[in-house]
Amino acid sequence: MQRTALITGATRGIGREVARQLHAAGFAVFVTGRDPARLADLQRELDCPGRVADLSTAAAVVELYAAARAALGRVEVLVNNAGFNKAKEPITQITDADLDASYAVNVRAPILLAREALRDMAARRAGHIVNVLSSIVHVKQENYAIYTAMKHALHGFTGCLIKEARAVGVKVTAVYPGGVNTMFRPQPRPDYLRPESAARMIVQCILAPEDVVVHELTFRPMVETNF
Repeated sequence: MQRTALITGATRGIGREVARQLHAAGFAVFVTGRDPARLADLQRELDCPGRVADLSTAAAVVELYAAARAALGRVEVLVNNAGFNKAKEPITQITDADLDASYAVNVRAPILLAREALRDMAARRAGHIVNVLSSIVHVKQENYAIYTAMKHALHGFTGCLIKEARAVGVKVTAVYPGGVNTMFRPQPRPDYLRPESAARMIVQCILAPEDVVVHELTFRPMVETNF
């Protein structure tokens, strides 16, 4: 039976490459992102269902999971990849709005999607939830306070999720990529990881043998030394 996957943040960067590689591996994929044009392009390329979604509202997150389940029949793999960092800013410039926006997408959305997925997957005692975090969790860096705090929050949640999911036969993987040369960054960094390389590492975790679960995976480009 064909395996299925829901990938968030699929309109660019790592998420787009994960969708492509899972599709190439024989998965039926459901893709989502905020950019209608890019999403339509990807859907045409992969001939797959998808939905434009703004994950900043809780209701939209729950509706997204229901739409993916309806389109795919079941969600066997959830790749929580969507996230953003507004800018590199010092703590003195943090605003209430910045905090709320970052929390909604970087923390609340993946938690709610994981909740919906775990409810589904627990009933089948099978499935895989992949949370894409960042190696920023392992370092301390100025001007990244909000993004770092949110990724730490998701890191803590994922540790708890691993234990609760394991009890019902569901795999959970936390992925901590280092620098990747994507549009996430204001300036190109060709010396950083290619998006397809980062995606390959994630897909390898998903395609691991049935009796193997990768709980945590950190990888970086060779040029990074900030750890």
